[in-house]
Amino acid sequence: MRDIVIILIVFSLLPVVVWRPWIGILLWSWLGYMNPHRLTWSFAFDFPFAQLTAIATLIGILFYRDRKGLPINLTTITWLLFISWMAFTTMFALNMEEASGELMRTAKIQLFSFLTIFLMQTPQRVKALVWVIVISLGFFGLKGGIYTFLSGSEYLVWGPAGSFIADNNALALALIMTLPLAWYLFTHTGNLYVRLGLVALMGMTCLSILGSHSRGAALAGVTMLMFLWLKSRHKIGIGLAILVMIPVFVMSMPEEWFDRMETISSFEEDRSAMGRINAWTFAIDIAAERPIGGGYHVFIEDNYRRYSPEVSADFDEHKELFQGPHSIYFRVLGEHGFFGLFLFLLLGFSAYFTGSNIIRRAKNIPDLAWTADLAAMLQTSLVGFAVGGAFLGLSYFDLYYHLIALLVVLRAIVKKETEKHYVGGVDEPATQSVSPGRHESGTTLPA
Repeated sequence: MRDIVIILIVFSLLPVVVWRPWIGILLWSWLGYMNPHRLTWSFAFDFPFAQLTAIATLIGILFYRDRKGLPINLTTITWLLFISWMAFTTMFALNMEEASGELMRTAKIQLFSFLTIFLMQTPQRVKALVWVIVISLGFFGLKGGIYTFLSGSEYLVWGPAGSFIADNNALALALIMTLPLAWYLFTHTGNLYVRLGLVALMGMTCLSILGSHSRGAALAGVTMLMFLWLKSRHKIGIGLAILVMIPVFVMSMPEEWFDRMETISSFEEDRSAMGRINAWTFAIDIAAERPIGGGYHVFIEDNYRRYSPEVSADFDEHKELFQGPHSIYFRVLGEHGFFGLFLFLLLGFSAYFTGSNIIRRAKNIPDLAWTADLAAMLQTSLVGFAVGGAFLGLSYFDLYYHLIALLVVLRAIVKKETEKHYVGGVDEPATQSVSPGRHESGTTLPA
């Protein structure tokens, strides 16, 4: 039955996507984040819904006149350089066959991130995309929270099979990145029932994150909540929520959860943590010998033995399997070298400061308050990814790049709106009548 429902939904929307390709961004996001086909048991499980959506979207773009150009700024330039560098390092990858496949997968993610910029440069479309992301990932937060509550957190919470978030740690990180967006929707929604639903969703999502038993998620969650409080305009409300909810949730966790969290401070005695450190050492070793890195899928036994014999000896001594990167930073370093890591870090920093630019420009314009609030929450999500990603190899996670695309779109919207308040492009504000609720004419806008 589920298979039929998914088929009907997707195939009924494909003609609409050709007519309005921006809807393809929403459909692709739903398929990519919620993975509804992975919740089925029959023919829909492996059906190429995303590919069909991509084809319909690309066909629609050919005839769609309402697409925008690519804003040129530090973020988009760095982003394009990073994509080009990944393609370049793949030409010299140690594992060419696997690297080529991974490059194609990454390219698809990057393509739709840029299509988001081209097609979603209106307030309504941006808000619709935020809703789709929150509902899609929030589904697993709600489901996982209920499961954690009923099971007493005895078992781990997992994501949909065959997706970026299948692993319990990856799902927890995705939920951490979703919480600030849910908070944004809560603060900008007037319907009481929707607000109550979002409160329940955020509460269950917090419980689901704790139910993942992920130490990286615990660190990322604490950091994210601190930034959420700092960035929110409703500090008293969110502060009270944190003070009340988190202690209750933590005290509901079983003893095994506390035992696992205690290993954060005693990582030297934890072989799982030491395995991560060994993988990071290997990334440094291979980047030192190959400045362009080893290409995608470099973290395999043969390469460990060739470039990090001491690390290999440690794995052999403890009879352990050779580890993957377990870090967004060391994965990029091992696969794309020091310059690749530099571009990756620069992209993250520039995206964050793009958010700051949006907040500064929209500060004194009531009509753009929503952009400032959303930019602040997107910044908070990026911080959660930056901290939690230090312990996970999700360097090419589609949600991260989608959030960067949203920041680029928001900046374009704000730039367009603020320019309306200047005369002839000079720094004198336009003289115009002021309707109730709008900013006063004569407001000096930041550059």
